[in-house]
Amino acid sequence: MIKNRTFTCGLDAAIAVVGGKWKGLILFALQDGPLRFGELRRAVPGISERVLILQLREMETTGLLHREVYHQVPPKVEYSLTEFGDSLNTAMAVLGEWGEEHLERIEAIPWSDVK
Repeated sequence: MIKNRTFTCGLDAAIAVVGGKWKGLILFALQDGPLRFGELRRAVPGISERVLILQLREMETTGLLHREVYHQVPPKVEYSLTEFGDSLNTAMAVLGEWGEEHLERIEAIPWSDVK
């Protein structure tokens, strides 16, 4: 059964789609074109294979990514941004610029004290 959600505002909806640590980094990695699974894993340092698989599935379900399967030996699968995913990447670029602008201040935050 399909369950629809309602959101309190556009920001709530956007965070629901891109939520979590990894999706933004995956979107960023795919901004210049399609990548295979291994290429994505190398492009997103620190992500485990299992988490990458789960994130890619979620992103495909939400329409951010397209998964292209090439029927050849050995099998080849490429992931690319959809128009929807590319538009989110464009919107997130501003947030990335903000992070770059305030990087020193953000790195100086005592994160162990943040609850």
